[in-house]
Amino acid sequence: MKQWYEELFTDYAQSYDKEAYTQGTLGECDFIEQEIRGDKTVKILDIGCGTGRHTIELTRRGYTVTGIDLSESQLQHARRKAEGQGLKIDFQRHDARTPHFTKAFELVIMLCEGGFSLMETDEMNFQILQNAAAALKPGGKFIFTTLNGLFPLFHSVKDFFDAYKNESGTAPNNLTFNLLTFRENCTLEVTDDLGNQKTLHCCERYYVPCEITWLLKSLGFKTIDIFGAKLGAFSRTNPLTTENFEMLVIAEKE
Repeated sequence: MKQWYEELFTDYAQSYDKEAYTQGTLGECDFIEQEIRGDKTVKILDIGCGTGRHTIELTRRGYTVTGIDLSESQLQHARRKAEGQGLKIDFQRHDARTPHFTKAFELVIMLCEGGFSLMETDEMNFQILQNAAAALKPGGKFIFTTLNGLFPLFHSVKDFFDAYKNESGTAPNNLTFNLLTFRENCTLEVTDDLGNQKTLHCCERYYVPCEITWLLKSLGFKTIDIFGAKLGAFSRTNPLTTENFEMLVIAEKE
């Protein structure tokens, strides 16, 4: 039986590219370039690349990027987009929970959840972080976003519901947040690219900064900075607050 995130991203590529939360690609790539000082020799791994929006844009700017994703239909759309722009990109179908690369990249990115926080257990989410760390060369950098646990702790269920709608452009049903597990559960109604209606029972894990810091330190990251993630406007000047739905994490390996 497929998990909800596998069902969601089957025949959903065109719809995905129209989602509100995917419209910040250019500004996010600007930030990534700043973080690597525009060094075109940096090899980049994009985990959970989806339809390839960051992979394609960074390749267009002259970087060597490998994009991996669990969804073959998302990857097929990514390949078509890249070919349409005359770009040759290495898109591979991989499960981010399974090791595939060892000390092969100077930068790993994992944006817009990118698999992490979607998994059904904390152990699976940790496997994704483990494999991201393993893929980095010594001194490499890891940039990713994840759901900010401070937001649901601070806000009412109504505010939480409204924020979810504003971020995703879609209003969920039966939205709950479990304070013991830091997991959000909801029912999501979506229409795929073929016009099929789907009812998905979603479960996502929120994290607080101290958790992320401890997890990354256990994986050999020496410098860990956490900021508020703003769509299309990532910046080290945005402090993480209870108003941020997502956090931006920048970590460097020893």
